[in-house]
Amino acid sequence: MKSRQSLVRLKQFQVNEKRRQLLQLDMMIAEFDRMAGELEMQIAAEERRAGITDVNHFAYPTFAKAARLRRDNLKNSQFDLAQQRKQAESVLNEAEAELSKAQMLETRDVKGRDIDAQGAMAG
Repeated sequence: MKSRQSLVRLKQFQVNEKRRQLLQLDMMIAEFDRMAGELEMQIAAEERRAGITDVNHFAYPTFAKAARLRRDNLKNSQFDLAQQRKQAESVLNEAEAELSKAQMLETRDVKGRDIDAQGAMAG
């Protein structure tokens, strides 16, 4: 029965690890969103300062162009992380289901031992 306890501990560890990975992805997505928001404000400020909002204008500020590129890269990375998060969430759900099965098996084993012990005491 020790092996069942070990299995449950292993499954619990795996679930905790998957949750940690999911939390890490959430934090990275939020950080990228914050950074993109800051870049948006910097772009708007630079466009106001220059008085040019047309990206194709010959005098459009170089800083604003670079900030737009960086913001777009962050948004692309954020999208990729969101896809990874969906996949990680699916893996977490599978790990939680495996943990639940292992816990049910352990509970069944414990109940079986208790019944056996009561029968031995009665006999």
